[in-house]
Amino acid sequence: MEYNEMTQTGMPYQQDVDAVAKADFIKKTYMHVALAVLAFVGIEALFLNTPFIRDLALSLTGGWTWLIMLGGFMFVTTMAEKWAMTSTNRTAQYAALALFVAAEAFIFLPMMFVVANMVNASALFSQAAILTLGLFTGLTGTAILSGKDFSFLRSALTIGGFVAIGLIVASILFGFNLGLWFSVAMVLLAAGSILYQTSNLLLHYNTDQYVAASLGLFASLMLMFWYILRILMSMSSD
Repeated sequence: MEYNEMTQTGMPYQQDVDAVAKADFIKKTYMHVALAVLAFVGIEALFLNTPFIRDLALSLTGGWTWLIMLGGFMFVTTMAEKWAMTSTNRTAQYAALALFVAAEAFIFLPMMFVVANMVNASALFSQAAILTLGLFTGLTGTAILSGKDFSFLRSALTIGGFVAIGLIVASILFGFNLGLWFSVAMVLLAAGSILYQTSNLLLHYNTDQYVAASLGLFASLMLMFWYILRILMSMSSD
């Protein structure tokens, strides 16, 4: 009887409250991913047009220096993700996201410089952006609509990530080209990461962790964009 009286007063069920909070969390997460992408574009343009920063990045692209640069990027990524996940201070979480976006812009700088000086630069950027956005939308939509828990991908993604790092290091040390199929494999790895991150977004994050959730999705999105752009560059140069 008490249950009926409560429902007749129009008070929302707890599951309705949770659903509204989750929907708001998802909205905020994707809004922050979009803002991170816009910030990346702005920072990348600034870096490309700042000779000191551009020349510094270009000077680090060969041999051991590129390996050190990648190691620094991985360290910054790890710290930013840990900072965003564990800090309860919203300002610190935003600082972690901003740091990660800036690090992405810097690591992208040498490749962006090469593409910017190609005859079909505009077409390459547009095609890479459209393909990446289309795949990202399709993968996140699949994860959200299916409601499936993709946490089982974690082990495969971890192993795949270590194998990829090993191959990249070996290619730098021994001077061989990883080739087109490596880029294709990395796009698939990024696709799995997007499914995994979206699943975490739906099932494992707290509703106040939208900054951390957006960082994970942004990282997977940029990994996919990097290798799609490399594939298009390879096809364009053939």
